[in-house]
Amino acid sequence: MIFNRKGGIGMTYEKHIREFEARTTKAKQMGGEEKLRKRRESGILNVRERVDYLVDSGSWEESGLLTVTVDPPELREKTPADGKVAGFATINNREVAVVANDFTVKGSSSTPLNEKKFSHMKQYATKRGMPIIFLGESTGVRMPDVLGSANMSQVGGPTRFLRKRETPWVSAVMGYAFGSSAWHACCADFNVMRKGSIMAVSSPQLVSLATKAKVEPEELGGWRIHSEVTGFADVVVDTDQEALDAIKQFLSYLPSHSNEAPSRMPVPPGSGEEMEHILDLLPAIRSKVYDVRKIINVIVDKETNFELKARYGKSVVTSLARIDGRSVGIIASNPLFKGGSIDADACDKIISFVVLCDSFNIPLVFLIDQPGFLIGLEAEKNKITGKVINWMNALSLCTVPKIAIILRKSYGQAHINMGGGGMVDELAAWFTADVSFMDPVSGVAIVHGVNREDNPEQFEKLMKEFALDTTAYDMAAVYGVQKVLDPRETRNYLIRMLKAHEMKASNGVGERNLRTWPTSY
Repeated sequence: MIFNRKGGIGMTYEKHIREFEARTTKAKQMGGEEKLRKRRESGILNVRERVDYLVDSGSWEESGLLTVTVDPPELREKTPADGKVAGFATINNREVAVVANDFTVKGSSSTPLNEKKFSHMKQYATKRGMPIIFLGESTGVRMPDVLGSANMSQVGGPTRFLRKRETPWVSAVMGYAFGSSAWHACCADFNVMRKGSIMAVSSPQLVSLATKAKVEPEELGGWRIHSEVTGFADVVVDTDQEALDAIKQFLSYLPSHSNEAPSRMPVPPGSGEEMEHILDLLPAIRSKVYDVRKIINVIVDKETNFELKARYGKSVVTSLARIDGRSVGIIASNPLFKGGSIDADACDKIISFVVLCDSFNIPLVFLIDQPGFLIGLEAEKNKITGKVINWMNALSLCTVPKIAIILRKSYGQAHINMGGGGMVDELAAWFTADVSFMDPVSGVAIVHGVNREDNPEQFEKLMKEFALDTTAYDMAAVYGVQKVLDPRETRNYLIRMLKAHEMKASNGVGERNLRTWPTSY
């Protein structure tokens, strides 16, 4: 920009300035006032409002603001930013890359041009070591850009959805998400879904046409499907703002890239104060259920328990949290659901979580109270046998620190999967622990064919035999556990062990053997 001697702008550039300002203003008007008004009335943020809410004030630097569809020429004036808003910013003073879909412009449909913008952001987020965030709301690919063999030959590429987990990928499904919006949600390390959104391969209209049967959007890919059946939604929220808050919270537990440890955070006041009362949360009768999330909340730093996939595989809890300011991944049996029995969905949930923590250098803490794997015809149809072994393989490859504590029951093969048998770096047991191949009640029935109802005296006698050598002290005697804990010592024990097992020699970075594990299976 040239200034004259009086400090004004040189007359030579006034035309250029007016054109620049007009083009910039038009691009930021998105799909026009009528479409934006309808969104406001429905309580849904537009794409630029979403970005403004997500990132630190004043940090946004847009990439490709003046991109438009140039072919056919008549779309030049109708495609501001070509339906994709992209740029660099900071969230809590940490650099991030953002790609956000503008549904008011051609349904934010994907084109070769806006895919160039998308690819640029992914490339440099990876190269420079920053998380990338996808705000998904799209009708899928734009017709007629992919019609015909010549166009189809230009689609995709070998690295478009390649995940090596060099940096965190985060997704929010914030409306209709078909095609690439769905692909990126399933590729992401974290996916939050707003109620009312739909995520699927294709739209309900196309599915109805193909199947000759009417398909309702919610039935095809609503939040209940993806939070309770597929497990693709890690968190479900009611509003756009809550979705964006969830992204911020998730990123706070992770490093910016895989070659560093997560940042330490200040310990909130009051953390650990309830440890003296932790036994009040554990029923004295082993057959009674309880919600392990209450125990987690007492152990971890105050208000840092961030549960993932809460509606999926509910007999196990997977949470990001902090203990003494350190990010940790919690895998905990939850007897409140199915008595803590581990089903096929819970296996998938745990594997996905182990992959996340191993890829981004987050230590794992297991809290164990489970009667074994869920068995039966339905379990086998859901491939639980193979999933048990996949879980074992993932845990064997995982190199971040792993600490496990047996709270009450730990039976059968699930004892090994949850950290027994040398699968973790430190195994401790509360003095309430009971460990064996199976629950004594089942053992007596299977081995001797005796049950309590038919022969109570014989049953109780055999029960005593099956219950021999199953206590925490029996395990400690043969160094099967490294420590027997008074439950009230749990937080201090974990603080000490996390410090002892800190990966100092590699600056907190593990071997990351699971970095290319499939994102969805």
